[in-house]
Amino acid sequence: QVQLVESGGGLVQPGGSLRLSCAASGDAVSIYAVGWYRQAPGKQREWVASISSTDSPKYADSVKGRFTISRDNAKNTVYLQMNSLQPEETAVYLCNAVRHCYEFWGQGTQVPVSS
Repeated sequence: QVQLVESGGGLVQPGGSLRLSCAASGDAVSIYAVGWYRQAPGKQREWVASISSTDSPKYADSVKGRFTISRDNAKNTVYLQMNSLQPEETAVYLCNAVRHCYEFWGQGTQVPVSS
């Protein structure tokens, strides 16, 4: 099974950018569909973006054009580049890996967007 560790979170000002990393171990992340989700305080977890095992990206409408998901198989890592962040996007960002009927989650990384 794969283990996932997110990093790269931290305080960012409105309009700012951040790149999150989801580092995998225990298995090759290339064989998984990997997604990024976020959960704001008191709200349901929300899907943000995903990348298939064939590297086809998909995005939620709310982030399309501002976020980019990518994969570096040599580093066994999936990234989420986030631009033009807004305060309402303050959340814990988590990555998720799916293969067949197996699903794995990381612990998440905090992203506060505030001036």
